[in-house]
Amino acid sequence: MTARMTIGDFSRATRLTAKALRFYHREGILVPASIDPDSGYRLYAPEQIADAQVVRRLRSLDIPVGTVREVLDAPDLATRTDRVSEHLARLESQLEKTRSAVAMLKGLVAEAPLRPGILHRSVPATPAVVIRETIDLADLGPWYDDARAELRGLLSKRGVRPSGPLGGLWSTALFLDERGKAALFLPVTSIEGFGALPGRATAEVLPAVDLAVAVHRGTDDGIDGTYGALGAYVAEHELGVDGPIRESYVEESTGESPELVTEIGWPIFRVAR
Repeated sequence: MTARMTIGDFSRATRLTAKALRFYHREGILVPASIDPDSGYRLYAPEQIADAQVVRRLRSLDIPVGTVREVLDAPDLATRTDRVSEHLARLESQLEKTRSAVAMLKGLVAEAPLRPGILHRSVPATPAVVIRETIDLADLGPWYDDARAELRGLLSKRGVRPSGPLGGLWSTALFLDERGKAALFLPVTSIEGFGALPGRATAEVLPAVDLAVAVHRGTDDGIDGTYGALGAYVAEHELGVDGPIRESYVEESTGESPELVTEIGWPIFRVAR
């Protein structure tokens, strides 16, 4: 006669509670080897202990029940390994986001958060090579990377050195409505002789603008704090006027260092120089 274990013995052997074993039975993950027709008691085979241990360990990693089922039903070791690796990659991504959120929350509850120094700056008309498009907010990251590479490639082919750091112009609608005008530009000494440009770029003179400027130093995750301080300052002093936010990427992040220095310019009305 084939050996059978009561749910109590199987629970002790696998360290899975009766409640968990009933749940896994309903989900079709750990189906009892047999069920007593008279008492309805679940009976398990000793050979099921290994599967139960796998289930317990996978669930301790917050692997969803559906994924656990896929792991147990995998036809071979390679497929089983792939399923577990996919979930581990998701866990690592979630962990990084959690660490970022914790860092930001610590900044919010700090007793005396640093307020960035804010200055007023009059930016003169600026010759630049510009890419302008209307984009969805969800596409901002990839669009930024592509536009930056296109601008730099264009100037490199022409043997032209930028006269200043990369800059961006971001409309209010882009953040308010999740779709709006965006522009990325590289300033140059002069646009004379540029003529028509290939791709999306144009050569133009950006208009002069007065800005309230705050400098953000650090990773991009915390830039919302600098934006908040700058926006509050402009509102308190009733200085704001219509126009895109103007960012200047003084030091850009790299693969080796995520740190960056970004000047954020909020358009304002100035009556004195």
